[in-house]
Amino acid sequence: MDDFAKRLRKYRMAKNLSLQALAEKVGSSKAHIWDLEQGKTKNPSLSLLTNLSRALDVPIKTLVGEASETEADDALAPLFRDLRELEDRDIELIKSMTEQLRSRKNATNVND
Repeated sequence: MDDFAKRLRKYRMAKNLSLQALAEKVGSSKAHIWDLEQGKTKNPSLSLLTNLSRALDVPIKTLVGEASETEADDALAPLFRDLRELEDRDIELIKSMTEQLRSRKNATNVND
């Protein structure tokens, strides 16, 4: 069994998902997920990796075994993927909220 297969199984089990439940979440077959976990099928498509990443709340780079720079990067990766799907007005709202949060943090740091 290869490392990707082990990681996929580990994260699926951590989410307490059956093969069937994960397959349904990612739009795949139970047999295909099984083959991935057994290392019989290699090189899943980017689309499937993206769906697995979302379903398991694990960054793609973690699933494929790339080293991460920080745990914070890993936690933010799914958020960044989701942001790409938003409309421009929603992105502007998030930018505004981020600026307000940063200002609040800076004000707190000055008062400490």
